[in-house]
Amino acid sequence: MSQMGFYFDQTRCTGCYTCAVACKDWHDIEAGPAKWIRMHTIEEGKYPDLFVAYLCMPCYHCDNPPCVLACPQKAISKRTSDGIVVVDRDKCLGNQECKTLCLNACPWDAPQFGAEDGARMQKCDLCLERLEQGRKPICVEACPMYALDAGPLDELKAKYGDNVSAEGFKYSDRFKPSVVFKPRNRK
Repeated sequence: MSQMGFYFDQTRCTGCYTCAVACKDWHDIEAGPAKWIRMHTIEEGKYPDLFVAYLCMPCYHCDNPPCVLACPQKAISKRTSDGIVVVDRDKCLGNQECKTLCLNACPWDAPQFGAEDGARMQKCDLCLERLEQGRKPICVEACPMYALDAGPLDELKAKYGDNVSAEGFKYSDRFKPSVVFKPRNRK
């Protein structure tokens, strides 16, 4: 198995949200709380000593995903071929019956629910249909700053290094998120 993952260059990201908008548009995600990719803004200090960074937060397709273990219906699974964590929305009980166990299990809030009663879990699937066509996920292609990449984790590490820390991100040795960063350093 070649574990798929993400690369995020925190030094290039300007917080423009193009990745998030492109994702919502490509996947026809309704307006509302469900966001398969989220942007977190980190702002600290006072003028003239300011620090600003952004953290792009898709699903990190963990090596040991807590959402898979938390789902009582086994609606979430990790593909053995590439390690992508996928959802069978037909099996999901929805946000009313299940009480969002998968969302609560994920330290990065990757599982998402719409606003409607009975909304079923949805999340980043690394644009599976695009990957099967040999294309990059829509967030990667849409980023005007070239701050994102996706592919086999070993290839990402060979290209970008194996740094798993970034401002605003807490790595978990237990879950092992499949992500590599170029962090924005404080001066």
